[in-house]
Amino acid sequence: MKKWYAEEYEFEIEVAGFLRGKHTERYCRNGEEIGDKYTCTYGCPVNQDGYGICPKAMLVLYPKMEAIRAGGDLERIGGDGRYQTTVVCPDGCVLFRLTATPLGNENFFTGHFFDSD
Repeated sequence: MKKWYAEEYEFEIEVAGFLRGKHTERYCRNGEEIGDKYTCTYGCPVNQDGYGICPKAMLVLYPKMEAIRAGGDLERIGGDGRYQTTVVCPDGCVLFRLTATPLGNENFFTGHFFDSD
């Protein structure tokens, strides 16, 4: 893979809690634990050990990440701030806190990457 585009945002996804119970065993299939952190720019989020986030959680997180990339404000859809929101996984088990950090790079679609020289 040859990543040629410097993304606009970096995302951190932290396991903020559980809806029921206090441990991951027999609860979360992916083994999420409170305090686990995943990071990414555009690719799939991975933790410090290289393990990926739950694919079901990405069903909820990805649209919010795209909203940020499109200039949206998460507070307008119930977020904790412009670049932060908390979501529940589709299984109703784990709370994830999504935080975006602007990196100061140009937008993929409006940055004129496809203009001819």
